Amino acid sequence: MKIVLTGGGTGGHVFPLIAVVREIKSLYLQKKLEESRNVFGELKDKRSFKVEGLDFYYLGPRDEFSLILLAQEGVRTKEISAGKLRRYLTGKTLLENLIDILFRMPLGIIQSFFKLFFFAPDLVFSKGGYGSFPVVLAGWLLRIPIFLHESDVDPGLSNQILSRFTKKIFVSFPKTEKFPPSKIVLVGNPIRKEILAGRPEEAKELFKLVSGKPVLLIMGGSQGAQRINDLILAILPNLLLDFEILHQIGEKNFLKVKAEAEVTVANEIEKLYHPFAFFREEEVKQAYAVANLVIGRAGAGVIFEIAAVGKASILIPYPEAAQGHQLKNAYAFAASGAAIVLEESNLTPNFFLDKLKYLFSRPQEIEKMSQAAAKFAKPQAALEIAQYLFDFFKI
Repeated sequence: MKIVLTGGGTGGHVFPLIAVVREIKSLYLQKKLEESRNVFGELKDKRSFKVEGLDFYYLGPRDEFSLILLAQEGVRTKEISAGKLRRYLTGKTLLENLIDILFRMPLGIIQSFFKLFFFAPDLVFSKGGYGSFPVVLAGWLLRIPIFLHESDVDPGLSNQILSRFTKKIFVSFPKTEKFPPSKIVLVGNPIRKEILAGRPEEAKELFKLVSGKPVLLIMGGSQGAQRINDLILAILPNLLLDFEILHQIGEKNFLKVKAEAEVTVANEIEKLYHPFAFFREEEVKQAYAVANLVIGRAGAGVIFEIAAVGKASILIPYPEAAQGHQLKNAYAFAASGAAIVLEESNLTPNFFLDKLKYLFSRPQEIEKMSQAAAKFAKPQAALEIAQYLFDFFKI
């Protein structure tokens, strides 16, 4: 079986793809093990049984972060050209749109067509975004079954167009907009089940937590979030009086933010601040396990991870996100009682600090939010997608 994956170039796209790949491998291996038992009896060592006859490819725009992570999962990666349509029109963006529409998009479709023709996959699984547009269109021209996953409440323009070429659309939120109801399958956003395996005691040792104070986990996404970083830096000494902090800063601004924090914080409380450029899988599962509250943007990936680990959260939606989709995601999650939404336009450092203190003065509220998050969670999303694909192809 050959499967082509495609999507945009951020953690919000790549981690769900990884989660689905792992579940497909697991189901495929279980099937092969069952077949082997029927022929040879019980296998003595399952670890020695290789997943043969199952190949994954990824086609998408160049993005080192995504390509490295996918390659680690055994996915063969190929780059294609991809263009995007910018709807905030200026002289510069108008020129960029013309170049993308007239050159990059057609080139990407041609590249995808020939790569798909020679790969001859059984299906294309798209995580959406402009990077997937050429692959899905080429797959449709070649009559390859297309399956799409939409993370957000309000789909982007690419996915709205591509939905016309798909067999089924897996969605994360119950009230996802702008898709034909007949194509929708509600599953949630795929998460790596490995992140559910963290343990607070292991986390305390890994991060060298020393204070016994409540732990704030600040997640800026795979690329970080500079305005959230600035917000934290503005009140960092005051925060560390009451909390110990795990802070994912982002690769781009890590050294700058870390240096500013060292200047801002007195030596005696510096040990309570733990900055990271990016959390590896082992680190993120332990960070979730030990956190009392998660603070972050409102991408679907972060929301469904927070829900799966049953943590209370404060969400600060990225205001420039296309169609305001983070704002809609955040309020859809908050409607369950699992989170508090703070919009950047109304957010000041002192207001944020007061909100934190108020919240932690009422531990019963944090507990209610944690319980609501767990009820909202759909930790089996990746498995449900994998099983649906298996059933569709009668594997």
